[in-house]
Amino acid sequence: MRLVAAALAGLALFAAASFAATSGAPRIGGCPVFPASDAWNRDVSRDPVDPRSAEYVRSIGAGVRLHPDFGSGRYGNYGLPITVTASKTTARGVHFTDYGDESDKGPYPIPASARVEGGSDRHVIVVQRGRCKLYELFGARRSAGRWEAASGAIFDLRRPRPRPAGWTSADAAGLPIMPGLARPDEASSGAIRHALRFTAPRTQRAYVAPARHAAGASDDRSLPPMGLRLRLKASFSLRAYHGQSRTILAALKRYGMILADNGSPFYISGAADRRWNDADIEQLKRVPASAFEALRSGSLHRYPG
Repeated sequence: MRLVAAALAGLALFAAASFAATSGAPRIGGCPVFPASDAWNRDVSRDPVDPRSAEYVRSIGAGVRLHPDFGSGRYGNYGLPITVTASKTTARGVHFTDYGDESDKGPYPIPASARVEGGSDRHVIVVQRGRCKLYELFGARRSAGRWEAASGAIFDLRRPRPRPAGWTSADAAGLPIMPGLARPDEASSGAIRHALRFTAPRTQRAYVAPARHAAGASDDRSLPPMGLRLRLKASFSLRAYHGQSRTILAALKRYGMILADNGSPFYISGAADRRWNDADIEQLKRVPASAFEALRSGSLHRYPG
């Protein structure tokens, strides 16, 4: 009986630990978006500042302001659409045109109706219910009745694994895209429990964790590496902000934002979703670059971009 009791107690502790690892994580389609302990979901409000913080912020865009690269679609095609599909969606192969050697072979359960991001990047993001898998494509399009893309990656939302060192994904930094998107359901709830994705015009030929790939062409160490995390300073007051914008800014204080691609300075990424209040998120454009600081992220990995 003592052995049985001990075994049951052990199972209870294991279950409690498993629940604790996922209960605080963000969710989508009935699935956790990685465990609460994952880098995207980690509280970094007390992490140390990088000695090069001022250089990094200045090189990304001195004098610029934060910019929400998403919206309701009322004033333009901004943001990355997320498609949630059923667990029984048929999975098929994807033809990779550029980075097949660094892409997950699949198959990918991407329906023909999946939404494609506007603009040149043409990302496709699909979450499969039940199986809790994330499928992402870069440079995607339908051709002859099937999907083709420049690159693709698959992530297990319950048990994530980093991509091989030096590999890209559907994003330049070798990271998943969806976990770093601001979503209006979260912003309206009053709590976003994860870091956000952002872009910078120039990056150095290096990356830091959690990134796995570099995309810059310069060895200038004042430029940010892929994977660099910026945090909104604790001293920055949120009193003048409200609604969805205030929730986003609170998340940037607690979880920060992770550099994932080359692009416009201080553009943060979000889902393309009609539930965004466009007038509300315009408040974000008042936040200056100087309100951010770069966090110490560990060793630089110098791989070719």
